Amino acid sequence: MSIKHGLLALLREGPKYGYQLRGEFEAATGATWPLNIGQVYTTLTRLERDGLVGAASGEAEADGRSMYEITDAGQAELAKWFETPVTRESRPRDELAIKLALALSVPGVDVSAVVQRQRMSTMQSLQELTRLKRGGGEISWLLVLESMIFGAEAEIRWLDHCEAMLLRHRTAGTTHGAGTTRTAGTTRAAGTTQGAGATRTAGTTRTAGTTQGAGATQGAGATQGAGTTRAASDLRGATQAVEPGSADVPDQPEHQTGAKK
Repeated sequence: MSIKHGLLALLREGPKYGYQLRGEFEAATGATWPLNIGQVYTTLTRLERDGLVGAASGEAEADGRSMYEITDAGQAELAKWFETPVTRESRPRDELAIKLALALSVPGVDVSAVVQRQRMSTMQSLQELTRLKRGGGEISWLLVLESMIFGAEAEIRWLDHCEAMLLRHRTAGTTHGAGTTRTAGTTRAAGTTQGAGATRTAGTTRTAGTTQGAGATQGAGATQGAGTTRAASDLRGATQAVEPGSADVPDQPEHQTGAKK
């Protein structure tokens, strides 16, 4: 609701001056939208410039304050305003939503604390509005009051939803980080295991080579042993060939025989 259309609606009842319009405006809205007199007269000046209000003819207060009345153009503007639905785009920006969005993008701001403080403040306002509702009043005032109560209840539910979203966001971020760490650890462990396997394989290869070398040495020893055995056998055979009785011994000369005698 704009102040302009509010003043036009009040002037439709009849000519009024500035202080009177301010009092009736606050009474109609339940003092939920307080106005200062400067706002009222500034708005009246603009409305008069646009031809929507004018000075009331032949009427003025004793103290010289001007009276204003609505014009035909003002009546048409007011009727158009009542007939046009209020769109979401034309409503004032939600300061709370903007504050939370900025808090998420500014480092060092505890968003959860912002949400909790706002919830406590809104709950206090809701309690005060509920207390005012019990006192009763004009239907116009009760309509405005009910709107404020529903708005406060909706804001509390929205804040609860925001807190739940923040918790899920933090939990998801923590889980993702832990999963990355575990994956890196698993990769490093697999690399270590693979390295250990390569080391064991190399060790096995070296061991096999050593064993093979030992086998070769053993084979050489066996060959050498066989050769030695065969040589010894040949020697024994030669010895047996010259033993007495085993072959004819040539006759010695007689002079050698006589000498012996």
